[in-house]
Amino acid sequence: MKVTRRKFLQATAIAGAARAGAAYAANDQIQIGVIGAGARSQELMQALLALPGNKIVGVVDAYKGRITRTKERVGSHVRVYPSYKELLADSSIDAVLVATPDHWHAPIVLDAIAAGKDVYCEKPLTYRSSEGVKIARAAEKAGRIVQVGSQGMSGPIQRKAKAMIKEGKLGQVTMVRAAYNRNTASGAWIYPIPPDASPDTVDWEMFLGPAPKRPFDLERFFRWRCYWDYSGGIATDLFVHLCTTIHFLLDAKAPAKVVAMGELYRWKSSREVPDTLNAILEYPDGFVVNLSATFNNQVTSEGSFQFLGTEGTINLAREMTFTPEHPIEDNRWIVESWPKALEEAYYKDPRTLKAEVPSTWPAKAIDGAQQFHHQGRNTTVLHLGHFLDSIRTRKPYWEDALAGHRAAACAHMINLSAKEHRVVEWDFHKDDIKA
Repeated sequence: MKVTRRKFLQATAIAGAARAGAAYAANDQIQIGVIGAGARSQELMQALLALPGNKIVGVVDAYKGRITRTKERVGSHVRVYPSYKELLADSSIDAVLVATPDHWHAPIVLDAIAAGKDVYCEKPLTYRSSEGVKIARAAEKAGRIVQVGSQGMSGPIQRKAKAMIKEGKLGQVTMVRAAYNRNTASGAWIYPIPPDASPDTVDWEMFLGPAPKRPFDLERFFRWRCYWDYSGGIATDLFVHLCTTIHFLLDAKAPAKVVAMGELYRWKSSREVPDTLNAILEYPDGFVVNLSATFNNQVTSEGSFQFLGTEGTINLAREMTFTPEHPIEDNRWIVESWPKALEEAYYKDPRTLKAEVPSTWPAKAIDGAQQFHHQGRNTTVLHLGHFLDSIRTRKPYWEDALAGHRAAACAHMINLSAKEHRVVEWDFHKDDIKA
């Protein structure tokens, strides 16, 4: 019998309502189902295995090889479901990891909320900006935890940076530069395709779902980030990480205006999306952001940031360096063009002596750069730990559905600007892109 979306939601509503108010003791085991078991999902599962109080009990994926790998990694007890709806209908499952291609995120997350599940969704939360508002409202109404998987802010380095900014160490921050570069085929998402991949091992219709119907294509299946039907390319895969961090550190919501340009210069096979993208985001909070990414050079790989303030600079990547500003007012080269009498009078003025540093000023020691290093568990483990804590306490973590929506919306604004060659604006009343 064919199960429609309406019948599915009706069938799971009762079970979901029964679990909606559930609280978990510290020693309770949270039962987790995995929807999408690709490369990133395997990393998430490995992280969950390092954390106490949870058990991965179910999985669904459109490629049989990933199911096999999940059982090898997690254990033979993992139940395989023929569809994500059947996994969600299992009342024994408390929460789900959603690590599918982007075009599936919103439908699955909304169905999971309706089924009474808490959700960890890999970034970006959405394939379209309008989906984010729906998810945030649904999660709030149902009292479900929705956490988005940009894990950087769960690490001690970004938390230290946020604290320093809040303490005023940087003074007034008016510019942020951020980049995410790569220079390999794999970095450009031209991934190797498993030799056993075929119509017998790949469920093409499950993969397509709400995307446009197309003939069976292994490159689209395994390299889906390269195609507009399933992904937003660099913006939704990499810039979302950057914007999430910027919003977290600066307590920002969304940019008021965005302008961007992108081109495909090098990786032209098995691809539609650009391999180089640049964007400027203007925030009403009093700062501007420059974002850039290319897959043709890796000088600033793995995400790097510069937070530029009037009193100091934070350079942030896997490690962090804080460099204080020591600006020196020295108008000597200007004043020396004046008549000599005016020059001499200028440097006798007490206000000048206080504001500028004459050449006779004595030498002194000044504060230099400070470096901070990450120590301990990686940020993915920490981020999933926050998710498990939120399930138990019913208190959402910072990167909830609304924060995830706004970070993803930055990417959607960037793509829209690059495609339509125009400035794209944000509607703060609607919490969505201005029409």
